[in-house]
Amino acid sequence: MNLTTSINHRLCYSIYRLGFWSAIIAIVTAVVTLFTPLDAPGGFSAEHGDRVAWLNANRGVFIVGWVNQIVAMLSFSGVFFALAWRIVGESPLRAILAAMVVLMSVMAFIIPKFIAVWTIPLLADAIASGAANADLADPLLRLLNVSVPFSLYTSFDYLGFWLYSVFALLVAAPLYSEALSLKVCSISLGVFGAIYQLMLLALWRGDIAAVDIEGYFLSAAGLLMIAVVAMVFHSRDAMTLLKIEAGS
Repeated sequence: MNLTTSINHRLCYSIYRLGFWSAIIAIVTAVVTLFTPLDAPGGFSAEHGDRVAWLNANRGVFIVGWVNQIVAMLSFSGVFFALAWRIVGESPLRAILAAMVVLMSVMAFIIPKFIAVWTIPLLADAIASGAANADLADPLLRLLNVSVPFSLYTSFDYLGFWLYSVFALLVAAPLYSEALSLKVCSISLGVFGAIYQLMLLALWRGDIAAVDIEGYFLSAAGLLMIAVVAMVFHSRDAMTLLKIEAGS
């Protein structure tokens, strides 16, 4: 094996290992999410005063929940980078565009999630304690509501998911191959990308009420987890094959 081939094998192995462990972490964070509330009970319909009281009483679990979301987002990005790398040979331009879209999604997601762990607890504390800047904190907390779909906060989140849908449409067709794991990845990502765009059109037409936005859009995002699980098996098989090739 010459030097160029050796470097390429090591790079491929490292990227698939990133995809494998990112997928494992993504699955773990999904389980953790089931036990860490991300907003006050009632979410969309919760009263502002009740939300402030809940945030102060559950500050620790709220922060842990959103730190878990940051880890989840970064792990999903690792999986998607590995998927973009997988299609470099078949569609290099799509792979480059897909990687760029993933980078943009990281920026879209990290802003609101960092706000959740830094700004929102401080705002709730300022309001509850009647601090000197409480008059500024109150409208800011309303603006950064994590459940209302038209708040500044959730707008960034939905932008991130829209970028995920663009990524999905870019990689779905090139990913389809004989391997079952890649077929599952391709189909689940393609369906997610198409459904998200169609739901966005329905939202613009006024066919989806504000109270139903979270249910519709986040339910569709569940298809991404199917692709993540499939990526565990594909990355494992790819790493095994690369080890065999390196030893031959």
